[in-house]
Order: sequence, then C-alpha cells, then structure tokens
Amino acid sequence: MYIMSVDVGTARTGVALSDKGEGFAFPKCVITEYNRERLIEKLAEKAKELGAEMIVVGYPKNMDGSEGFKAQECAAAAEALRVATGLPVELWDERCTTVSAHTALNFNDVRGKKRKETVDAVAATIILEDFLRHRANTRNKI
Repeated sequence: MYIMSVDVGTARTGVALSDKGEGFAFPKCVITEYNRERLIEKLAEKAKELGAEMIVVGYPKNMDGSEGFKAQECAAAAEALRVATGLPVELWDERCTTVSAHTALNFNDVRGKKRKETVDAVAATIILEDFLRHRANTRNKI
C-alpha cells in the first residue's frame, strides 16, 4: 500500500511517500502554504496524485509526552485530511524528527536555501520510515 506522510509546519509542510511494499520512504515535496484550509486542499490533491492509500501525520508531542498546541493543530489537520480524502489517517509521534533531518542534511553537507527547501520533506521521510518499521514489526508479531 502506498502511504503518504506529512510533516505539518507553520509555513512549509513536508510530504513523503512509501513504495507499494512499504519497505522504503521517499521525500516527495515541500508545500509552502500559510492558510490551513488551502494546505488541506493541496495535501488532498497530492495524496490523490501520488495514489496514497493511507496518510500518516506527524504528531509533535512535547518531550515529556504531553500534547501541546502544535500537537492539537496537527490532530485537527489529520482529521481535516481524513474528511477531505476519505483515506485512513494516523497520527505518529514525531519528536526529534526535525533535529534528525537537520543532522542528516549536515552529514550530506546540504546548506543554505537548499536545506530550507528540503528539511521538511526529509522530516516527513523520517516520520514515515519510523511508521513503516513499526507496521512491519507489528505485522510480524501477529
């Protein structure tokens, strides 16, 4: 199944997609949009374009596990995406993924404007990779 992941940001939202066999995650794009309703429309269009069968939305819990304002925003975006696409939508803990994305970009010497344009898609890819590992491990235990 093709699974699309979304790293929702204030200005930029990263999008990644799995392969059909759910073994790999690939960064697809970054959508720059400040308006939430337009963002949901663009994400729904992207899901359709990519043939997504499920969507995973990064859920930025606080380090102590509590849910802050940003987590509530992402939960609302996930629900809006579910309604807009009719697809199953999962929230996935994304603590530290942006930090991991910056580390990966540092390792690959990606700097400046190129970094700003890609970090959110890389974060969405990390979220999706984590989700795919969890699905594979859960499936193998059943």
